[in-house]
Amino acid sequence: MFDIKENLKKLPETPGVYMHKDKLGNVIYVGKAVNLKRRVSSYFVNSASHSSKVRSMVKNIAEFEYINCKTEMEALILECNLIKKYEPKYNVLLRDDKTYPYIKLTLNEEYPRLMKTRMIKKDGARYFGPYSDASAVNRSIELLNKLFKLKRCSTASFPEGFKPCLNFHINECRGICTGLVDHEEYMKDVERLTELISGKDRSLENELKEKMKAASENLEFEEAAVLRDQIEALKALRNVQRVTMVNGKDLDMLFTVGSGKNSAVVLFPVRDGKLSGRETFFMSNAENWEVDSREDEGPDEYDKVMSEFIKQYYSQLAAPPKEILIPRPIRDAEMIGEMIGSRIHTPERGSKHQLLELAKRDVTEIAGNIEIKVQTQMEREQELRTALSRILGYEKTGYRVESYDISNTNGVDTVGAMVVFRDLKPVRKDYRRFKIRTVEGPDDYGSLQEMLMRRFRRALENDKSFNILPDLILMDGGRGQVTAAEKVLRALKLNIPVLGMAKDDSHRTRALVNGEGQEVLLKDYPLLFKYCGTIQEEVHRFAIDYHRSLHNRNSIGSVLDDIPGIGPKKRNALLNHFQTIKDIKEATKEQLMECPGITEKNAEEIQGFFSLDKNRQV
Repeated sequence: MFDIKENLKKLPETPGVYMHKDKLGNVIYVGKAVNLKRRVSSYFVNSASHSSKVRSMVKNIAEFEYINCKTEMEALILECNLIKKYEPKYNVLLRDDKTYPYIKLTLNEEYPRLMKTRMIKKDGARYFGPYSDASAVNRSIELLNKLFKLKRCSTASFPEGFKPCLNFHINECRGICTGLVDHEEYMKDVERLTELISGKDRSLENELKEKMKAASENLEFEEAAVLRDQIEALKALRNVQRVTMVNGKDLDMLFTVGSGKNSAVVLFPVRDGKLSGRETFFMSNAENWEVDSREDEGPDEYDKVMSEFIKQYYSQLAAPPKEILIPRPIRDAEMIGEMIGSRIHTPERGSKHQLLELAKRDVTEIAGNIEIKVQTQMEREQELRTALSRILGYEKTGYRVESYDISNTNGVDTVGAMVVFRDLKPVRKDYRRFKIRTVEGPDDYGSLQEMLMRRFRRALENDKSFNILPDLILMDGGRGQVTAAEKVLRALKLNIPVLGMAKDDSHRTRALVNGEGQEVLLKDYPLLFKYCGTIQEEVHRFAIDYHRSLHNRNSIGSVLDDIPGIGPKKRNALLNHFQTIKDIKEATKEQLMECPGITEKNAEEIQGFFSLDKNRQV
C-alpha cells in the first residue's frame, strides 16, 4: 500500500511534474513545481488554507508520482503534454482538443488545392486555423475555389487525351488536366490566395475593382459582372473584419468569460492589422482550479484559466502569432510565451491598447449569452448523467460510452465499427475499425464477438490505443447482441454494463434492453432518447462507410487479379501506390515500375492488359 507520508520524505527538491492518483490509479491532477518536495507536501498540510475544491481533491489522492525535470520550462512543457494525455478531473481542460477544422493549402503538390482538414501533418502543406465554425470553413473554401478556379481533384498526373471533369465545363476549374494552364500564373494566384486567407485582401479587392472598371469602359459587361461578384464575395468573406489598425501586425487577443463551470475563453484573431473574427472556446473543469501554494500569493481563476488555455491551445498550432494580448497580466507569461513562441503581454497605451479595449467592450456584450450557452450545455450533460445513473444504478461525473456495429454484404467483406462518446460529445480520435478475419458468411453475432474480443484483449495487453475502458457499452441491436457481447466480457473477466438499443417499426430507438430482456422505455427520458438515436446513427454510418470502402477496393482488386504475374501482394502494392484503377490504367511504364515489387515485365503486362480493351470496366 502506498504510504503518502513516507513517500513525501523521498521527494527531491528539484523542478518537475507531479501526478495525483485515486484508488483506481486514475490520474486526477497534473501539476508542475519549481521544488517538488515543497509543492507536493503543501497539499497534505494546513488543509484549512486550501479551497473547498483542493480539499475535495486531496481526499481522493491515494498515491502520487513525479517526474524530475532539469528546468521549470521543461516541467511546463511536460505538464501541458500530460494534461492533454490524461484529461485529469481536477485540471482546467480545453474541450474538444484537436477537433477544430483547418483550411489546408497543399503546397506540397505541383498545383496546390484547397481543402478542409482536422489533422495537421508535416507534409509540406500550409494550414490555416483552427476555426470553431466548420460550416464557415466549408463556405470559405467553396468561395475561394470559385474565385481562383483552383484544381479540385487529387489526380497527380494527366495522360494525353484526358477528359476534363464537370468543374472545368462550368468554369469553376481552370483545367490543369488540359495541359494548357501556365504553372507560374497558377502559383501567383496561390500566393494571392494565401494572403487573402491570412486577412491581407485589400490589394486584391483594389485590383478587382480596377479590372471591373476597365471591363465596364470596354463594354465587356459580362466580365464586369463576374468581377463585381468576386468583389462582393470578398466582402462577404471578411464580414466579421471590422477594424484596421496596429500597423499591419498579426496577433491574437484573449479574454476569459464567466467563472467556475461556466468558464470560456474568447479569442479575437488580428491578421495584417485587421480584427478578423471571434471564436469562443468553452473550458471544462474550470471550477476545479486551485490556488498555487508557492511563497507569494497564488493565481486567481482568471490566471489559471487563461494560462491553461494558452498552453493547451497554442502548443498544437504549427505557427502561433508572434503576439498575444490579454486584458491583465498572468503569472509565468514570459515562460509560457517562450514555450509556444509568442510574446504574451498587456498593452497599457497606443493602438494595441485601443484595439484591446474595443474587443473588451464586445466581450462584455456577449458575456451573458456565453454564460447562458455554457449553463445550458452543463444542464444537458447533467441530465444525461442523471438518466444513465438511474438506469445503471450508480453515479459518475462523466460517462465514456462505446457502441459497436457490424456491416457486410451477404456475409462478404464483413467489418466492425466502434464509436466513442464522452457524455454528449463524440470522441472521434478514439473511433476504431475492424476487418473481421475469423468469421465466414453472414454471422453478425460471431463477427461482433470477434471484434469485442480483439478490442478488449488489446486493452488488457495495455495497448495505448485501446487501454481506456468504457463505463457503458451500447449495442446497435436488441437482446441477442447484448448476450453475445456479455459472453466475451465474461470470458475476459471484465465487468462492463451492456445495453442494447432496441428499435421500433419506424427504425427509431425505442428502449434500452439488457441481457435478461428487461427494457427501459426511452420515452421517459427525452434527452437519452435523442442521445441513443445519435449514437446509433453514428455507429451505423461509421460501419457502412468502412464496409463500402473495403468492398469497393476488393471489387477493384479483382480486375488486377486477371493480369498475368499480378498476385495479391503486387495487387495491393499497386492499389496502395496509385489509389485507384484509373490511375494504374493511365500510368506510364516508368511510373508503374516506381511501385514497389513491380518489374519491367509486370509493367508491360499491365499496359497490355488495359490496351486490349480501352473501355474495360474498373
